Amino acid sequence: MKVVPVIISGGAGSRLWPASRQSHPKPFLKVSDGLSLIQHTVLRAASIQDVVELVTVTSKDHLFLTKDDFDELDTIVLQRTFLLEPEGRDTAAAVAAATIHAKTTQGPDAIVCIFPADHMIGNVPAFLSAMARAIEHAKQGRIATLGIDPTRPDTAFGYIEADGERVVRFVEKPDVDTAKAYVASKRFFWNAGIFCFRVQVMLDEMASYCPAVIEAVLASYEDRRVSRDEGFASIELSSEHFGLAPRISLDHAVMEKARNLAVIACDMDWNDIGSWNAMAELVAPDGNGNRIRGDVHMVDTAGSYISSDKRLIGTVGVSDLVIVDSPDALLVASRHRVQDVKKLFESLKVSGHEAHLLHSTVHRPWGTYTVLEEGERFKIKRIEVKPGASLSLQMHHHRSEHWVVVSGSAKIVNGDKELFLATNESTYIPCGHKHRLENPGMIDLVIIEVQSGDYLGEDDIVRFEDIYGRT
Repeated sequence: MKVVPVIISGGAGSRLWPASRQSHPKPFLKVSDGLSLIQHTVLRAASIQDVVELVTVTSKDHLFLTKDDFDELDTIVLQRTFLLEPEGRDTAAAVAAATIHAKTTQGPDAIVCIFPADHMIGNVPAFLSAMARAIEHAKQGRIATLGIDPTRPDTAFGYIEADGERVVRFVEKPDVDTAKAYVASKRFFWNAGIFCFRVQVMLDEMASYCPAVIEAVLASYEDRRVSRDEGFASIELSSEHFGLAPRISLDHAVMEKARNLAVIACDMDWNDIGSWNAMAELVAPDGNGNRIRGDVHMVDTAGSYISSDKRLIGTVGVSDLVIVDSPDALLVASRHRVQDVKKLFESLKVSGHEAHLLHSTVHRPWGTYTVLEEGERFKIKRIEVKPGASLSLQMHHHRSEHWVVVSGSAKIVNGDKELFLATNESTYIPCGHKHRLENPGMIDLVIIEVQSGDYLGEDDIVRFEDIYGRT
């Protein structure tokens, strides 16, 4: 038997702003043990027996973030495949792409297991036991799903009604009274979005219930572009065909209509990190019900989640708040309104505010940059380049730049000159000069960049050569 875990990594995680941004979304958030949500998902998936290939469905923009997180897990030696969606078309299209790929590489009888990238599971042995049961159902031609024993009447989740291990129906997120009735009945489980099936079974179901999805995704996969490196492959799906796939979830497209379904009830300390209240549950409470992360000092404070990356946060006489401080944005919300953080995110997006898209520290394929200060006609950045990495050969129309090496060594193209700079050495790049920064060393290169000019936007860039394909 061949098992192919598939990690679905998409969405902006808008309810977890300001920690989650569109360019650095929820799956890449680190939790208290220093690992990201997607790294935890990878470790769980790789622990399942008979795994032959690990597939992740994500966007081209997030490939380098995903690959970096995978590379940090040096114990994972499986073949890694990244399916790159040209745009998000919801989970039915993502699952279709992964299933088509699994048939191509492993055959029609391979078992596919679908996992969202942003869940936490505290009891991994219970998870593995439930997955073993789900795989047995999949072998028999059923589509199996995990049903989470509900611990409270929650309106943020979809539910599955079950009769033993037989699925009666999938239901949408309910109102409070309906959720209370579901939990009291002992017949309903939270829908975790974890599925297990044989490849050909899912393809046949999709052909019956959502043929437009499977046809568009199949055409997109057949017109794919493949890049390979040691231990991994990235497959870029054709945008021309993929964009024709209807935007619909797997639940609506297949699960609500199929009849060959099974549900495995499980209690595995599952947490869908979909809000700040869910994130707070990962932190032990103090005697007043406060959950604290970072440098926080409190007087007469109760029932609150308070998180700080760097600065001291002080509170006096407050309760039931969520306070999240990041280097460039601060969130203060009622603990009872955390689902509405998404509205704040959408408001920032509509207004064009950069805080919905980027952190002050921005991740790039070659490393990171952090905006330290900016004002009229100037911007100061800290740029960190990974060993062996290189920025594009580029030019700016509206700004000049000063570069000062503060750590490591730099290989620099500046106009028609090639320079090698060590710590405390610098160069000046006039407006209009072609230039490139490269780290030829074995440790991270750190420089301070001072920009000056009439316009300092990130879109003032012309790329001539780029090893990451961004020209």
